[in-house]
Amino acid sequence: MSSRWHPGQLLFVGFPGEVVPPDLAELIRAGRIGGVVVFRRNVRDPDQVRWLVAELHSLAPPDAPLVVALDQEGGRVQRLRAPWTEWPPMRQLGARSPEDTARFARALAVELRDCGFDLDFAPVVDVDSNPDNPVIGDRSFASTPARVSAHARAFVAALQAEGVAACAKHFPGHGDTDLDSHLALPSLDLDLVRLREIELPPFRAAIEAGVASVMTAHVVFPRLDAKRPATLSPDVMAMLRHELGFDGVVFSDDIEMRALADHWSSRECSVGVLEAGVDSILVCSDARLRDEVLAHLEAAPDALVERPLERMQQLKSRYAGGRYASGGGPPYAEHQALAARIRGEEAVAATHDPTERV
Repeated sequence: MSSRWHPGQLLFVGFPGEVVPPDLAELIRAGRIGGVVVFRRNVRDPDQVRWLVAELHSLAPPDAPLVVALDQEGGRVQRLRAPWTEWPPMRQLGARSPEDTARFARALAVELRDCGFDLDFAPVVDVDSNPDNPVIGDRSFASTPARVSAHARAFVAALQAEGVAACAKHFPGHGDTDLDSHLALPSLDLDLVRLREIELPPFRAAIEAGVASVMTAHVVFPRLDAKRPATLSPDVMAMLRHELGFDGVVFSDDIEMRALADHWSSRECSVGVLEAGVDSILVCSDARLRDEVLAHLEAAPDALVERPLERMQQLKSRYAGGRYASGGGPPYAEHQALAARIRGEEAVAATHDPTERV
């Protein structure tokens, strides 16, 4: 294998509490973990978050820097809340101009870099085409592919220009489901004409804007693969790699979600994910599952992990290691004013976050 990196560099994990657990710290020191995902359960206040993220970065070997990531979308899904800026949901951005979305993404990137974050699992580029969708809804920019595409392009370009990697999700589209993949396995029987006209254009726009990564959907698309969800499907990944021409990092969504966990083993959710063409696996809570997946990755053939490791190296060479911004804030008065303007000065109460684990 040409890469000197450990296969565990393809594993991104979460953890409980506000300090790094000793077992996770040891894995990071050994270069056996590629990234850590921060959730609200890990956040107390700005000083603690800066200390935590700096500690995570400091544990990693110099030649294998860690990516510290989070989901900071706005609306229901934002791990950093007050005193950080509480951003409106993407639907409210989609009702405004792409220029406002770019302003939002630049401001968001500054706040993330002030804490040392490298990657934001955003934007959601699913088209909100089903009013009964329990998990996407106002997390989407809009109900039309053209509007979602315009805002996806603006968000990706602005966030990455400020030094934070973006992630377009959830490929090839989660906007028309009526089930939440955190709780069940959705299936979308969409023909390929519809898929190419509605679901794919925003991903194409994000790719054209240079998006660093894409996240898969735990959704079955029977016209492409009747047996496996996108995360496990070589046919779906071939559409992303070949038809859309994406050669960056592809992340699985969290494999603890019941859409996968209720139907496939830990080996199938690790080796099977790589065999499908996905590069990196998310295990956001369970340390036991983390260790099982790590063992499967370590036992995988070199040929299966080599290209994913090359893609991960490319992402890390540009974004990893905690490239801090000014060290100011929060609060950020200018950002709060921008958020209020996007909302139209109306207070918007956040509802249930379907992505957060206790």
